[in-house]
Amino acid sequence: MTSAAEIGTQREVRGWAAFTVSGVVVGYAAVLLANARHFYTDDTEAQYGPMWVMLGRYLREGRFPALVPWEWMSGNYSLEEAGLYNPPQLLVDLIAPSIDDLAAYVTVVKLIFSIIAALGVFRICLAYGARAPWAALAGVAFPLSGWFLFFDEASWATSLTGTAWMVHAWASAVRYTRGRSGPIPTVIFLYLAISVQYVFPAVESALMIVAVAVGERIYQRTWAPSLRLLLAAGCAGLAGLETYLPGMLSSPVTWRGDERILNDPFLTVPWSESLNASLPTTVPAFNGWWGYVQPLPMVYIAWFLIPALAFIDWRAALTSAKNLCGVTLFATAVLMWCAGPGNIGPLRWPARVLPMVAVALLVLVCVLLSRHGTFVHWRRRGIAAVLLVALLFVRSFSAAPHQVIRHLVAAAAVVALGALAVWLARTRGAAAACGLSIAAMFPIAYTQVHNAPPTPMSYGFPERRSDMKATFPHFDGVTLQLADRALLRPEDKSLAGAYGSLAFGNYAKNMNLDYVTAYTPIGHAAFSAILCMGWDGSTCPDAYRRAFATEPTTGRAIVDLMKVDRVVLQRAQYPDAPDHPAPPGWKWVDYPGHDRYIWVLEREDGPISTRNGLIADTEGVSATSTERTSVTSRIRVTSVHGGRVVFARLAWPGYRVTMHGRELPAGAVAKTFVAVDIPAGTENAEVILTWRPPGWRIGIATALAGLLGTAALQWAYRRPKRRGLLPPPPADDRTPDEPELVDARL
Repeated sequence: MTSAAEIGTQREVRGWAAFTVSGVVVGYAAVLLANARHFYTDDTEAQYGPMWVMLGRYLREGRFPALVPWEWMSGNYSLEEAGLYNPPQLLVDLIAPSIDDLAAYVTVVKLIFSIIAALGVFRICLAYGARAPWAALAGVAFPLSGWFLFFDEASWATSLTGTAWMVHAWASAVRYTRGRSGPIPTVIFLYLAISVQYVFPAVESALMIVAVAVGERIYQRTWAPSLRLLLAAGCAGLAGLETYLPGMLSSPVTWRGDERILNDPFLTVPWSESLNASLPTTVPAFNGWWGYVQPLPMVYIAWFLIPALAFIDWRAALTSAKNLCGVTLFATAVLMWCAGPGNIGPLRWPARVLPMVAVALLVLVCVLLSRHGTFVHWRRRGIAAVLLVALLFVRSFSAAPHQVIRHLVAAAAVVALGALAVWLARTRGAAAACGLSIAAMFPIAYTQVHNAPPTPMSYGFPERRSDMKATFPHFDGVTLQLADRALLRPEDKSLAGAYGSLAFGNYAKNMNLDYVTAYTPIGHAAFSAILCMGWDGSTCPDAYRRAFATEPTTGRAIVDLMKVDRVVLQRAQYPDAPDHPAPPGWKWVDYPGHDRYIWVLEREDGPISTRNGLIADTEGVSATSTERTSVTSRIRVTSVHGGRVVFARLAWPGYRVTMHGRELPAGAVAKTFVAVDIPAGTENAEVILTWRPPGWRIGIATALAGLLGTAALQWAYRRPKRRGLLPPPPADDRTPDEPELVDARL
């Protein structure tokens, strides 16, 4: 029977969990008051939002969008950050086509995942023995920390979603090792972190699991719980292997084939920048997009974090050293990672790990304050806190001396807030002090966002898809755009300007248009070399010549092998293009109202992308398409002396060709176009060209193994529990207010 004290404790924790949710909502409101587009910028507007719309449209049509051939190097979504095997992400995709205001939609989605992340940090603190108010303090502070707020939440959506699941995996991992939960929550949260299809949360999750396993071995003085955790993590890894197998097996043909470790200084963060973690006006000094001094508070974590160290009884805290060993190990590891090297294979820009530093330090400090906070010799501790704030000021002043007044005002505000929090803690209790500390975060977040300079990475795309559709030309068929986003002036970035005629990144997906131009961080090395096409779809001035150049082995132009129906030229890049005759078989077409920004070439005989499937060229073969889907081409072929069929498909790894059940080799023209050699004497034979993500059979097998392993671990967990043999958690593990947030049966 649950005691009255336990019921009261659980009620308190639920109340503070609700307070955490409310805190994140208010924090988002403060940010939006400062900048209504804060959460709709850079990669969110150019990559994720439009991609969700396109994926959702295909899912509603009953198509699994692993491959979109006419998008060429950006169309292999088994490699992109699409989350194809992540159920929450698929739900986000399914809803997206119904929402007209894309900015509002992505903001709501990010709010939900920020709440999930905050509750995950809340759970980690509880798992390590913090009281609920302190857990809420850490939970609300995390989504408002510098890098997470200005990059992961503002731009890099998959980093946000992956981190949200990763922190819950951390909390569940601690609970599992300490006998308060079964393996299933840990496996589920780890799988969700892995399957967002962004490598950083996956690697961070692995690092976290190792840190927790080692920490729990030290804490519990036995390897058994840690080994169970490692087995559970292995099951999650097996289940999620399908997410990354295609990328690993396809990497030789992409931009990401370089697996070297390089000491690139870009976005490597020196450890001294940790001294900026509590000054809201901090502008850290390291190499980044803005030069050496960054104008955003990237390394800021929370205003109270560093000054609060003065009010911890460090001698008593030694008794919690083993309990927090896993957190300490993780914090040390990610601090070292932030300092470099700059490139570890596909892992580049170490500053991306700053949110992990924030999580680890928030958990450490809030758990220690909860368990070992003290006001003994409070005057001396107050002086020490002021000295810590002075150290923050000196470090920030050193990075940006010209902002000395702002830093002084911020330092004074931190001292004043700290003094008020101490007074409240002494007179009204820890809950009041935590409430004040949380309330102070909102004006800080507003000020930071309001004072932030415009990011050079923003596209400035419109917000409503209906407005985009109404303004943009109604291009049918497949369109190849040759343009350079760098040529856009600030005044061009509007619907009345360039965005009424030009599409960069995934912009065309907002209007359900089939564009070769799209966003890809992965790329295809050979294809991008042919058209000198970059990650956002921008091309070099020579792309026009290259697109109409003849491929020597087929004698066909590149645009013919791609089966492109239309070529759009940016007027700023090709100002005199219409002064010259159109290429053979093409004509200049006028689109009134759009000639300020674009010239348009279309085929004289009309669109060809839907003619004869995706057959682009034949030599010595008569070929007729009988079926064409995104992953399959069925054709009927006849060849007396043997020949070749070239398809308008990019030669990704994973293609397989059969004829009458016999496998034929799949080749490539110019390392780009899928080609099949047809043997002599073939008459009216069916050739089936299919694509599957490389390693898909292995992925299915490992996923089944992961599920079976999880079931075995759950059985092992429940068996001693049924017999009453489950060992109790360590004596100092539980605190009076710690509830069972996850049902012990899981």
